[in-house]
Formats: sequence, C-alpha cells, structure tokens
Amino acid sequence: MADEQQFIEDGLQRTQIDEFFADELGRAGYGGMDVAKTPMGTQIVLKAEKPGMVIGKGGKNIRKITTELEDRFNLDDPQVDVQEVEEPDLNARIVADRLGNALERGWYFRKAGHTTIDRIMEAGAKGAEIVLSGKVTGARSRVEKFNRGYIKHNGEPAEDIVDSGVGVAVMKLGTIGVRVKIIPPDAELPDDFEIYDDVDIEDYVADTDGESVDELLEGEPEDADAEDAADEAADAAADADASDEEVIEEEVDVPTDEDVEDVDVDELEAAVDEELDEDVEAEAEELMDEMDEADGEEAEE
Repeated sequence: MADEQQFIEDGLQRTQIDEFFADELGRAGYGGMDVAKTPMGTQIVLKAEKPGMVIGKGGKNIRKITTELEDRFNLDDPQVDVQEVEEPDLNARIVADRLGNALERGWYFRKAGHTTIDRIMEAGAKGAEIVLSGKVTGARSRVEKFNRGYIKHNGEPAEDIVDSGVGVAVMKLGTIGVRVKIIPPDAELPDDFEIYDDVDIEDYVADTDGESVDELLEGEPEDADAEDAADEAADAAADADASDEEVIEEEVDVPTDEDVEDVDVDELEAAVDEELDEDVEAEAEELMDEMDEADGEEAEE
C-alpha cells in the first residue's frame, strides 16, 4: 500500500475509534484519546472525567471495549489505559458535550453559553470561544458566538496550543452544533512577553571594557577616522595634479566687418542667370542633335 493511502486509512480508523468511544463512554465524560502503534501492539490512552465508569465493576467494561476494538477495527493486541481528566472545565471535548446536554434539557442558549464560558475562564484558561450553529430559537438557523480572553484562530498555535472540541445537541427544530476552543493556562504563546520591575540594567548590557554608553556615543569609530583621512589625501593629490597641468592658449583670428569686401547683389544674380541660360541652351542643342540622328536612321531604313 502506498504511503498516501496508508495515511488515509490510519486517519479513517482513528476517526472511527474516536466515534466509537464517544458513543460508548458519553456518560463517563469522554475527553479524547491518543493512539500509538508499538511493537507489542496498539497503545490507546483514554481521557475521561469518570474513569471508574470506563473500567466498570471488576474491569468488565474495559474488557468489553478491548474485545470490541479487536473485532470491529482489527487492532492487534489493543492495550487500553484510562486517565482521569484533572480539570474537566479545561477539556474542550467534555465542555462541548456538557453544553450540548444542557441545550437538550431546555436551557436557553444564551444562559448556557455565558455560564459555560464563565466556568472555563474561572478554571484558569487564557481564552475561550464557544460557537453555536443551528436553529437555536426559531425556524431559521444562525450562528451565535461567545468569547472570553485571548484565542488563536490561525497558524501553528491554533493547531498545537488551542484545544478544540465538538458536540451536538439534538433538538425538536433540528440539530445544533457546538464547537468549543480553549487555550489552557500553561500554554506558551509565541507573542508572549514579560516585564520585569526594579531590574539592574547593567546585568543585561554587554561588557564595553570600562567605557560607559555616553562615552561610546560621543566618540567616533576608528574606521570612520581612517576613511576621512584617506578621502582628504585623495582630494589633496587631485588638486596637485590639476595645478601641474599646463594651460595652452591659442590665438584665433576672427574676421571683422572691415575684412569682408562689399558685394553687389544685382551683379551676382545676373551672373547666376547667365550660367543657367548657357546650361539650358547646351542641353537643348544636344536633344535636337539626337532627334535629327533618329530621323536619319528611319529614312535609311
């Protein structure tokens, strides 16, 4: 089987096992599970509000669950370990089931939502959010949200830090979905910071060889002094080269009005016309000679 197909099969099996535990252990306060494959078999850790109800009298209930896991899900030697949830009000799965049961018993959704989220915050949570979606009051479905504190919706913190749980309340008008998100009190968020009062700043400042901060700011870096000296030397050398260059001055004779002879414009135009007339007459004579020669050739033929 390909790796991608194996991932899909494992996820589907995990979801089916989780739904099986939710149906069988709903009254015991089922709070989720962890599944791990080991060389000895499959290790399953159950979280429940009432571990005694999961185990049963003399271990009868836990043996029944183990047999069901082997027959229905083909697990090899399943080993089920039950752990008690220390603070049920901080487990999103348990809180969602409680809220769904309260709505089914007839609690008004606003009272149930505010009471539940207040209990979550009193338990020490950094933030919580409850979302009810469905026909909460009338024939038209809508979404109602209850927020307290600080909550993450995106990114890696939303997947790794926020505890999410989903529950269902089956009502006469329809099914109401319950989604709960809780940030536990010991969660370390990436944007957290701490402020310390009455702290000696010298403990956090790097050693500067006895020089104070003011002295360091007043003095100029040695590299800057070296660069300024190099720039001044380059400018002085450029000025020296410019002074050594010889300047050669050449005298250029510019004609004046006295040097230009007076020219008669009428005589110049007459001379141009005569040259044009001579050229035209020469071209005309050549053209007549060519025509005479052509007529002579035709007469001979």
